[in-house]
Amino acid sequence: MSEMDSPQQAAYERVRAVKVAYVQQLLAIPDVVGVGVGYRQVKGVRTGELALIVMVRQKKPASQVPPEHIIPHELEGVPVDVQEVGEIGAQ
Repeated sequence: MSEMDSPQQAAYERVRAVKVAYVQQLLAIPDVVGVGVGYRQVKGVRTGELALIVMVRQKKPASQVPPEHIIPHELEGVPVDVQEVGEIGAQ
């Protein structure tokens, strides 16, 4: 991220701290292939809201996911955006 103002920098650092705290727990969930910091997407359109991005092979309805594998909508007040990315592999 380039030249962020102070509130935006603080928001980024907050999301980053939550990522560090939860990355291993999130990566242990089946289908999760990555965790990052980015902007929330709504119907494929990027918003200006910073969020913890949880990348999954395939999004499924909550009714098809065991309760212990459901990714929360927020962690410590930080929004969580689950994004379907498919398989990730080295090139």
